[in-house]
Amino acid sequence: MELTQFISSVFTLTLVMDPLGNMPPFVTALKGVPADRKRSVVTRELFIALGIMVFFLVFGKSLMSFLALDIVSLSVGGGIVLFLIAIQMIFPSQLSSFSEGPGGEPFIVPLAIPLVAGPSALTTILIFSTTSGGWTGTLAVVIVSWLINVAILAGFSDRISKFMGARGLLAMEKLMGMILVTISVQMVMTGLKKFLGG
Repeated sequence: MELTQFISSVFTLTLVMDPLGNMPPFVTALKGVPADRKRSVVTRELFIALGIMVFFLVFGKSLMSFLALDIVSLSVGGGIVLFLIAIQMIFPSQLSSFSEGPGGEPFIVPLAIPLVAGPSALTTILIFSTTSGGWTGTLAVVIVSWLINVAILAGFSDRISKFMGARGLLAMEKLMGMILVTISVQMVMTGLKKFLGG
């Protein structure tokens, strides 16, 4: 993979993973986690996301072929999951996915999946692996993009949490829920358009 193509691929995947857009939901998902645990939880979730992306890079095509799935199914399924998460952000309850996991910490969903390693990121990785530079080049793209996400999400989310306070986080959670509803509906509609068009 040429340097220009590598930089372009890293830029594209980083935009798709959207670390800046993921900061508010990360902050709200971690609002019930003790301050001394937040950084370790974020780091754990980011490593899980990296593992998922590498796994999908290596086995994604074979897995989707074995299960008779396609990109449309990935888009619609991810959109539905994201919609349910968004509804829980707008109308929180004790059964909210944000409170699942050991010690009330978010675990895998929604931070690792679908916020970091979401359907769009996995689809982009699958496309890169087949069209630009093969497996090794795409792996380098994934790692560099992931490191950018680590720098942003692990470095600044806790500072934003302290700056905004409890009321600010609550307002941000409602707002991000509305935005995620829109994004999830768009993901489902895009998948359905591709399905109906095919």
